[in-house]
Amino acid sequence: MSQKLPTGRSASDWALFALLTLFWAGAYALTRVAVDKGNPDAGLPVGWVLPGRLTIGAALLWIVMLARGQKLPSFRDRPRWIAIIGMGLAGSVFPFFLITTAQETVNSSLAALYTAAVPIFVVSGATFLFADERMTRGTAVGVLAGFAGVAVLFGPDAMKGLGDASVVAQLLLILATMNYAAASLMARGAPKIEAIPFATGFVTLAAIVSWPLVFTVDPSEVNADWTHWAGVVGLGVIPTAIAQALYMFLIARTSATFLSLTGYAIPVVSAVLGWIFFRETQSWHALVAFALILGGVWLARRGGGVRAG
Repeated sequence: MSQKLPTGRSASDWALFALLTLFWAGAYALTRVAVDKGNPDAGLPVGWVLPGRLTIGAALLWIVMLARGQKLPSFRDRPRWIAIIGMGLAGSVFPFFLITTAQETVNSSLAALYTAAVPIFVVSGATFLFADERMTRGTAVGVLAGFAGVAVLFGPDAMKGLGDASVVAQLLLILATMNYAAASLMARGAPKIEAIPFATGFVTLAAIVSWPLVFTVDPSEVNADWTHWAGVVGLGVIPTAIAQALYMFLIARTSATFLSLTGYAIPVVSAVLGWIFFRETQSWHALVAFALILGGVWLARRGGGVRAG
């Protein structure tokens, strides 16, 4: 049995949390490769990247599921299919659409600041829905500290764009944030489903729903080479297939609050990956932000709301 740390979580829980954070943070670097950021004359359009990553992820999950002798729940099993459909829509389709639409008038920093509020919604919802995830003072302080860290990280650029953003766009971002939070809570409260069949079901649903985007792109206007397609394959394999299966495994053994904190850790890891692979630099206030974020994650988990097991 894994040794429990002072936070109430085992070392293996934290190791898997770190791995999940790394996988999801890597999506930003892989997306940069796929769309060839900074080069408007090359790269793949979003209308191909999103369906591509979801389709590859779904195909890989199907292969793994069948190889393990597992299968999706019976279509007569309504509670489990409601959970799968809910995860596919609230965890992928709706927020992707809402964020993409909002970013027509909102800069990415402001969008990131809004979506970083996911843990606040998750902690609040989990407090009312799950008896073993009641909010404590330490949890509340940790969640607020983490959000403050993200605000410091993105604050200057985000606040600059606040006045220019339409009310409608900001409402769309809030709705996207609430969808992500709802997906976490649905996954936590879903009937028991093995991680890989659960992930296979909702990633497949998301892929099917995203396919009409393919036909919005004129192939003759696409200028992409193997590196761009490698980015899409990487997106499908790592943050889509592997990470989603790992997420479903972890939420079954930990808590929605615990996993929602990846929303705070991801900016830190993304910044590190950006420096390693693209030599992106961070200003001094980023260091303050990282300290607040990591301190907030530690406080939130030390503060309570720890699910047994």
